[in-house]
Amino acid sequence: MTLSPMRGGFVYILTNRPNGTLYVGVTSDIVRRVWEHREGVADGFTKQYGLKTLVHFERFDDIATAIQREKTLKHWSRAWKVALVLEANPGWRDLYDEIAR
Repeated sequence: MTLSPMRGGFVYILTNRPNGTLYVGVTSDIVRRVWEHREGVADGFTKQYGLKTLVHFERFDDIATAIQREKTLKHWSRAWKVALVLEANPGWRDLYDEIAR
């Protein structure tokens, strides 16, 4: 499944290992943005903690809705974020290859 840039947006969660440090982000181009995290192009929290594994993402038709969802998830407890990942990705597998095809 190829996910090309569009008017909408994506909310995503990166980690460094199963049940490790979590990062919630938002972007209009998930393939490019996750690639930047993986290659260390994006300075900051994700680079500092080696967060390169895409374990969850959600697609939205409208970027404003994606931004609101990101803000909501950032206020969730860690346990709720972990439960969200486990619901669709119990093995914590890296989803990047699925979206980059």
